[in-house]
Amino acid sequence: MDRLTSLTAFVRVVDSGGFSAAGRRLNMSTTMVSNHVQALEDRLGARLLNRTTRKVSLTEVGRAYYDRCVQILADIEQADDIAGALQSTPRGTLRVYTHTHTVPFVAPVVADFLKSYPDTRVDLSMGERNVDMIDEGFDVAVRLVPPPDSSLIVRSLATWRHVLCCSHDYLEQHGRVQQLAELSEHDCIRHANYPYQDEWRFVDRKGQPASVKVSGRLVTNSGEALRMAALQGMGISLAAGFMVHDDLAAGRLVRLLPEYRPVELSMNAVYPHRHHLSAKVRTFIDMLVHHSGEQQKRINPYS
Repeated sequence: MDRLTSLTAFVRVVDSGGFSAAGRRLNMSTTMVSNHVQALEDRLGARLLNRTTRKVSLTEVGRAYYDRCVQILADIEQADDIAGALQSTPRGTLRVYTHTHTVPFVAPVVADFLKSYPDTRVDLSMGERNVDMIDEGFDVAVRLVPPPDSSLIVRSLATWRHVLCCSHDYLEQHGRVQQLAELSEHDCIRHANYPYQDEWRFVDRKGQPASVKVSGRLVTNSGEALRMAALQGMGISLAAGFMVHDDLAAGRLVRLLPEYRPVELSMNAVYPHRHHLSAKVRTFIDMLVHHSGEQQKRINPYS
């Protein structure tokens, strides 16, 4: 028999003064209540109740056992209350992982979350690697490309595009690119996590897909390293638009082949579970979605 149900039945018998009354409170037959108490006694090898035709009373062992059972059931009820509260109101520590160059997007949401929910804490980690969310205990990750683990839940936050660009110095040394196919002859700076690897994909003005295989001397998992390399004239970069927007506006970088738009990608919130999502995770993701809607033009200025 279920031990917790047996404990509950035993306590209700004592509190109610009999098996019948306990059965009515538990919506259980008198026989079933008696069986649960008997199961406890058999397990313990000791009598808990003295039974007569008129009443039941606790034995010495039963008294000690009853006191502990009452405490155990109270602790379980309190645990349920705490869990219920955590499901309804954000509480506790939220562990978030984000790529380094999306920190300016995520940080304001973290600040608003902490300000709105004083019973929460945030452990914000950043980097460029693909984390194992379950093994490493992260609640939410903000990613610019789909996660390699298909079991994770993905919620789109915003769309974004790369920008094909390079510095004036690079153009002066190597000449302007006139055709997409010419990229294969240039030193192209590549991001290690680009979803199509060394095949850069675009859409032309007619909406038709186009692509080119590229190569180069630098491959990195850092968006900022790509940006700095492009600024230093090390090659042609397919850079996140929101990272190089200011450089393009200031003329530090030059946009190439504007008739080809890099394929659209999605900034996503990724989390391990869909069912029974805690309030802290659910609320934080909702705040990310709201913030991304306000920031869509900044994230994808070329949409």
